[in-house]
Parts: sequence; structure tokens; C-alpha cells
Amino acid sequence: MTQALHSYDPKRLSTYLEEHVAGFAGLAEIAKFSDGQSNPTYKLTDTAGRHFVLRAKPPGTLLKSAHAVDREFRVMTALAQSPVPVPQMLHLSDEDSPMGAQFLVMEHLEGRVFWDPALPEQSPKFRQDAYHALVRTLAALHDVDPQAVGLADFGKPGNYFSRQVSRWTGQYRACETQARPDMDWAIDWLDRNMVQDDGQATIVHGDYRLDNVVFDSQTADMIAVLDWELSTLGHPFADLAYQCMGLRLPPNAMIKGLKGIDRKAQSLPQEAEYVAQYCALRSIKPPENWAFYMVFSFFRLAAILEGVLHRAQSGNASNPRDIGMMSGTIDTLAEAAKHTAQGRQS
Repeated sequence: MTQALHSYDPKRLSTYLEEHVAGFAGLAEIAKFSDGQSNPTYKLTDTAGRHFVLRAKPPGTLLKSAHAVDREFRVMTALAQSPVPVPQMLHLSDEDSPMGAQFLVMEHLEGRVFWDPALPEQSPKFRQDAYHALVRTLAALHDVDPQAVGLADFGKPGNYFSRQVSRWTGQYRACETQARPDMDWAIDWLDRNMVQDDGQATIVHGDYRLDNVVFDSQTADMIAVLDWELSTLGHPFADLAYQCMGLRLPPNAMIKGLKGIDRKAQSLPQEAEYVAQYCALRSIKPPENWAFYMVFSFFRLAAILEGVLHRAQSGNASNPRDIGMMSGTIDTLAEAAKHTAQGRQS
């Protein structure tokens, strides 16, 4: 078990969970999931042998609006009756909790998470079905009416991309660990090439990719979408481009991609076909200014990772395993943003 970052009294935590989580029979074991860089997540086992998941903000000083487990709790609660599969939410604590930080508790689902987007150990049919499930679920999410599920105020009005570029530029500057000329170039390009607000506003996940969903233990059926801390109301093409970004990243990177793989031979998606399938599912026109959405996605992920790197260098990383590769990955993403803006592949 990876050493937990939070300091807590197991007896006090057990008492708290018994009082606030229906059916919780006392804490028998708590084990931190080793994967993930953002909010530390723990598997709880109670004395009756049942499993739960606790997801907490990291301890220490955090950037404003970062690690928002309350947003995760709210959006997954709202989506419980939608076509988007989410775990059942069981409890949201206050900031003053036995973990020393706000946390949520949700049901534990038995299934599979795949960390390699090439799905090398799966059959061609499974790969095809898994990516079809991904795009169908993304389209279903973007077709959910925010007002109908109580999320009309889940984001701010106005140009989503303008707000996001401003937000992530500010957070990047606040966490900047070293000079990165390609990031400076990308920030300037995004400002100069900002798309106009076309009025599209949906629930966006913010980190929608293969390793943030859970598949059934035996099939390619998706049983849960996880990691909603970056969710908001925004432009659906941000989610679509973010997922397509993985098609352009190299397979040996810290964040694995599918670049250079014969995707047709492996029954993996082609970018144009994937975008077309998404648009057909939603009965919408293909996106214009696709390069902008892709550049934005590379820039935004680089800015997020810069924050992770800064937190790690401050001794406050959820998962320090990959920190040695982090800085190079940020540079790779920034370079990809620049090359995409210039009309060439990285």
C-alpha cells in the first residue's frame, strides 16, 4: 500500500463514517489507490467486508478552485438518473473533517480501468467497442440538459474558451517552475486566435479519457465515468478535442497516446472518423477551427501538469511516481500545441 498523504486517526475516521455513511459498519481497512496525480483516493473496507471509495482534497495549501471534490460530488449526484454512468454518491464532508480536508464517499464498483489507450491485451473487437462506448458516453453527456438536472449554475456565462485560457494562464504563471518558451508561444497564439462564443454550453467533464472510466469486468460496457473535479458548464468541443489529443501523443510518454500506431490495423479510432461519429450521435455540424480546440487542449493539460509539478516540488504530490517525467511531458505538450497551431504534427 502506498503511504497515505493525509494524517488521520483511524478510530475518529471510523466513527465519522459510521455516523454519516448509511450502512457503514466500522472501518476495517483503508488503502490508498496508487494511481492518479490529483485528489488522493482510498479504498475503504468496513467490518462487514463491504467496499467504499473515499476521495479527498490533498492536504496543504491549494490553488483556488483546484481539487474540487464538492464539484465532483454535485455533478455525479446530478447525473445519477442520466444516461451517463456514475457511482452512487454517499457523503460529502466539510473542510473540517477527520482527514484534515474535504472528502466525498461513493460506492465502490468492481470493474477494469485501462491505463494504456492502445489496449494491447484486448481483442480488436473489444478495442472497437470500448472506443465506441467512450464516444457514445461523451455524446450522451453533452446532450444532458444542465437545467433539467439542477446544474444550470454549474458554470459562468460567456465565452468558455476565453475564460479557460485566462484561468489556466493565471494558474500556470502562479505555478511556473521554469521558463518554457513554447508555452509562452501557445498562450500568445490562443489569445490572438480566440474563437467567438457560438452559444454552445453543455456539462463538460474536463478530463475525459480512457483511464478515467471504468469498464465492466468482462465486457466493453462502461460502468462509470470518474474524476469530475474539472467539470463545469462549457463548450463540448473542449472535451472532444481533449480526448482526441491522446491520438496525437506518443505511446511512450508519461501520458500514453496512440501516435505512430497503425490504428486501423489495431481497430483503434482515427481522429476524423471519431469526430464524425461524435457529431453524428449529437446531430450537429462538424467543428470549425479544430486546430484551436486542439491547441487549447495541449496548453490546458500542460498548465495542469505544471501545477502538479509545482505541488510535487513543494512535497505535496498525490502520486510522486512520475514526477521525474513531468517536466519533459509539459514541454512535449507545449511543443505539440505550437506544432498544431502551425499546421504540423509533433
